[in-house]
Parts: sequence; C-alpha cells; structure tokens
Amino acid sequence: MSDQIQFIVDKLNQEPFRKNYNLITFDSLGSTQLLQLLSDVLGEIDPKHAVDIREELLEQTAKRMLNLLGILKYKPPGSVSDLSAFRQGLVTGSKPVIHPLLHWLLQRTNELKKRAYLARFLVKLEVPAEFLHDDTVADINKQYEELMEAFKNLHKECEQLKTSGLSTAEIRRDIDAMEEEKDQLVKRVERLKKRVETVQNHPRILEIARQLRVEKEREESLAQQKQEQKNQLFLAEQRLQRAQLQLKEMLHAVVDSKPESLMKKLEEEINFNTYLVTEKLPRELESKRNSTYILQKVAAEPAMSQSDLNVLESKINEVNAQMNQLIEKRMMKYEPADSKFSMYRQQASIMSRKKEAKAEQLQAAKEELASVEKQMQQKTSQAHELEGSEVLKGDELKHYVNKLRSKSTFYKKKRLEVAEITAEYGVLQRTEELLKQRHEAIQQQLQAIEDKKGISGYSYTQEELERVSAVKSEMDEMKGRTLDNMSEMVKKLNSMVSEKKASLAPVIRELRQLRQKCQELTQECDEKKMQYNSCAAGLESNRSALEQEVKGLLEECVQEESNYHYINCVKRNLEIQLQRAKEEMKAYVSSDPQERRKAVREQYTRMILEQENLGKKLREKQKVVRENHGPNMKQMKMWQDFEQLMQCKRECFLKQQNQTAIGQVIQEGGKDRLVL
Repeated sequence: MSDQIQFIVDKLNQEPFRKNYNLITFDSLGSTQLLQLLSDVLGEIDPKHAVDIREELLEQTAKRMLNLLGILKYKPPGSVSDLSAFRQGLVTGSKPVIHPLLHWLLQRTNELKKRAYLARFLVKLEVPAEFLHDDTVADINKQYEELMEAFKNLHKECEQLKTSGLSTAEIRRDIDAMEEEKDQLVKRVERLKKRVETVQNHPRILEIARQLRVEKEREESLAQQKQEQKNQLFLAEQRLQRAQLQLKEMLHAVVDSKPESLMKKLEEEINFNTYLVTEKLPRELESKRNSTYILQKVAAEPAMSQSDLNVLESKINEVNAQMNQLIEKRMMKYEPADSKFSMYRQQASIMSRKKEAKAEQLQAAKEELASVEKQMQQKTSQAHELEGSEVLKGDELKHYVNKLRSKSTFYKKKRLEVAEITAEYGVLQRTEELLKQRHEAIQQQLQAIEDKKGISGYSYTQEELERVSAVKSEMDEMKGRTLDNMSEMVKKLNSMVSEKKASLAPVIRELRQLRQKCQELTQECDEKKMQYNSCAAGLESNRSALEQEVKGLLEECVQEESNYHYINCVKRNLEIQLQRAKEEMKAYVSSDPQERRKAVREQYTRMILEQENLGKKLREKQKVVRENHGPNMKQMKMWQDFEQLMQCKRECFLKQQNQTAIGQVIQEGGKDRLVL
C-alpha cells in the first residue's frame, strides 16, 4: 500500500500536475480534495471532465465520474456488494476507494487518453426502435454508422503508419536512391537514342513501336472487359439456374396439390400470422415495454446499498404472502359453479400456453429452415465458384471419382520418376565436386611446373587471351544478330499492326452500334425514371393521407374504447349499489328480528343510541369537573406551597450538616479547641 501511495505522489509531482505533494500532505487530504484531485486526473485524460466539483452537485460529479470509468473499463475489485460500496465510497471520497483508482489511472494515462478519445466517436448512440421507422431518422442513423466505420478505418491506417517504422531519413534515402535510378535511366535512354539514330528510318520505327504499345494496352483493356463480361455472364447463368431450380420445386409442389389443399394451407398460414400479429407479438411488445420502463425507473433512481435491497426483498416477501392469503380466501369462498368455471379457466390457460409453445416451435422451425436454405445456397454458389459448374451427383460423381483415381496413379508414377531424377542429380553433383577437386590439383601441379621452368602465369594468360577472343567473336555475332533482329522486328511490327487493324475493324463497328444503342436505352431509362418518380410521388402523397386518416380512426377507436370501459365500470358500481339497496330493504321489511338486526338502518340506530348515551355521560362528568374545579385548584396550590416548604427545610438541613462536618469546637477548662 505504501508503494502504491508513493507511486501516486511521484506521478502527481510530475508534469502536467505539479502538485508538490509528499506522503504526509497527500495522506492528510480530505474527501473533497481527493474528489477534486480525481477530477483533475480524469480531466487530463478527457478534457471535458476538467471541472471544479464545487460548481456542480455531488450526484452529478459521481454520475460523471462513473460514466467515464465505465468507458475506460475500470473494474473495481470484489463482488456486487463491493460494487455498491465502491459507488458509495466514490460519492463520499473514501480513501480506500480513491487511492487504488488513482493508481490505476496514473499507471496507464496514455492508453486511457487514447481510449477516451476514441470513445467520443465510437460510443454508439442508442436510438429507440420506434423512431427508426421514420425514414429521415433511419437515413441519418445509417449515415452515422457509416461515418463511424470510416473513422475506424482511418484510425487503423493512422496507427499502422505510426507503427510502420518509416522515418523521414529513410524516406529521404529512398528519394535519393530513386533520383539516382532516374539519372541512370535517363543516361541509358540517351545511349539507346544515340544507337537508334544510326539506324535508317528510326522515326518510323519509333512511331511503329509506339503504336504497338498503344495497341497492346488497348488489347489488355479489351481482354479485361471480356473477362468482366464473362463474369457477368457467369453470374447471370447462376441466377438463371437458381430461378429454374425454384421453378422446378414450385412445379413439383403444385403437381400433386389441389385448390382445396392450397386454400387450406393458405388459411393455416393466415391463421398463424394473425395469431402472431394480434396476440403473441402485442403481448411480447407490452412485456418488453414494461421491462424497459422498469429498467429506466431503476436506472433513474440513486445507487442502493445492500440494506436497501434487503428491505425491498422483505417487503416483496410480505406482499407475496398477503397475495397468497387472499388467493386462498378467494378459493375457499368459491361456490361449485365458480369451481367449474375455474376448471374451465385452467384448461383454457393450459391450451393457450400450449398454443404459444407450438407457435414458438413453428417460428423457430421456420427460422431454422430459412437459415439452412441460405447455407445451402451459399454452399452451392461456393461450389460453382470453385468448379465452374453444377454440383456432381450420381453417375457423374462416380465418373469424377474414377478420373481422380487415374490421376492419382499418374501422379504417383511421376513422383517416382522425380525421386529417381533427384537421386541421379545427387550422384552427378558428387561427381562434379570430385572433378573440381581434381581440376584444382592439376592446376596446382601446372603452376608448380611453370614456376620451376620460369614461366609462371603462362597458362592463366593463355586462358585470358582465349576468353577475350571468344568474347570479341560473341560481340561481333551479337551485333550482326542485333541488326538482323531489328529488321525482322520492324517487319513483324508492320505485319502485326496491319493484322490488328484488320481484326479490330469489325469490333469497332460493333462498338459504335452498341454505343448508339446505349444512348437510346439511356434516354428511354431517363424517361421511365421520370414517370416512376412522378407516380411514386403521387402514391406517397396518397399513402400519407391514408396514414393520417388511419391514425385519426385509431385514436377515435381508442377514445371510444376507453369511454366504453368507463361506462361499464360506472354501470357495475351502480348495479352493486342497487343490489345493496335491495338487500337492505329486504332485511328492513323482514319479520325475522335476526334479519332486521343485520340491516344497516338498525345498526346505525344502535350506534346513534350508544353515542347519545356516551355523550350524556361525558356531559355529567364535565359538570362534576366544573363544580370541583375551584376547590381542587386551591388544594393543588396548598400542596405546591407545602412542597416548597419541605424543599427549603431539606436545604437548611443539608447546609447545617456541611457546617458540622468542617470542624467541631470543644470547651474544656475555660479553653476552646477546634477539632478538624
């Protein structure tokens, strides 16, 4: 712990904090000062948090710090109860909470700065799902996500450039090397120009070479376009094959089916979708909204301690116990008819739960079927890309396997031949090494003989002369071949240019026709697009008007439904009151005294008589109190005087005792003595 505090003090005394603390002054800081120090450190990591905590409420400070610590991914030690203690300690500025937090922040300041900077752009804004139905909000949210992805890519590129290790010195060296290469290339080009100037008709040859280069580039571009067209054709064929396969499946499904079975299948699907739309999905949506409301309410409340949670749990247990008691009382009061209804209710609830379970199973099966079909399409497309044809089945697969086996045997045979050639190569390599060794030994012997005869270097000089003469003859032959090759190359270039022109002429004519057709189709596309836009605008206006009308009708329906429920409740209350009035009248008119005693009128009459008797007794008691008030007050005054008199006597007695305890005077023989 002391090492931790020493580290914190050292870091705070450095730039950019410069606090000039020591261990004693740092340990003597109060809770407010520690919170301000923590806020300063967080402000160094994220400048938005460089604030004075005296200018904001304590809850705002805690909330701001907890949000930033969540972004920085700080994990306090301990369990959930320790987390609540951590929040409480952060609010109160507790040292056991603040010191480890400062140590963690100061250990990795640069890393946390980077994380806080990225959080400003990468913490996604959660938009409620009901707002995303608006086209404008959905487009803005999509642009927001695209910008976030672009920022991620740019940041990655920036980090890669920073860590790539390229420095300015290296770049300068590369530039110097490239400039040297450029100078060498310029000199080489000048030398080649001087060589070519000696050739007849060199401008014509250069022009032909330039045309050849242009035609080669054009040929490459045409080849690329051809490849693109092939790819598009391949994709179109794949789409056609998938469409044909779907058509076959649909035809196969329709062959043995009748209109009645199709209608029955459609009705089942419509009933299932209706159940999903009218019962299952609204119920799930309502439960999600309730859970969201509860979570928002919990998030808006202040942090709770373990004691608060225990109190809430005890209250929940009490309420559950009360609910169970009420349910038991209600079940005890049920009549036989009600028990039958309860049995029917239980059966209906069981059937509804089974229905929900089957609907969920059907939905899961449909999702699984869709995913399997998607995987099958992906595998089929991958097989088409790899093989360039359909997946082999049946006899074709057997033929393909036999072909692979024959190729495998051929491969094994060739591999044996390669192994034999490799072994022979090793033998020849060893023979070459032995011959080189013998050659070196003979050369040494020859040199020794030359030294002995006084003509050292004769063999070397003879070899050099032979080599130079051989190089000269090769250069002469090369020059002759070069001139012949250049003349042949010129002839070939002329023939190739003429052939290319002849071969490209129909392509150019076809290209002109295609361009004209493309212009016509583009014009027609623009016209159709304008018609589509006008039609879409009209339909959109009609749709918005219908939506407004439907919205108004829905609101009116909701209002009428609420009025209907209100009127039903009022009617039910009135019926209950009327029933009570009938029962009261029946009990009041009854000849049975027991029944009449149960009537409310009789009960209230008895209560009125009891209250009148009680009031009469209280008035008599009040009269007695008023008559005895004077004598009683006089007697109370006498007792108070008596109490004061006794208090005074007590004080005098205590005073006399204190004086006697101080000393005693004794008179003997005409003398007085004071005994202490």
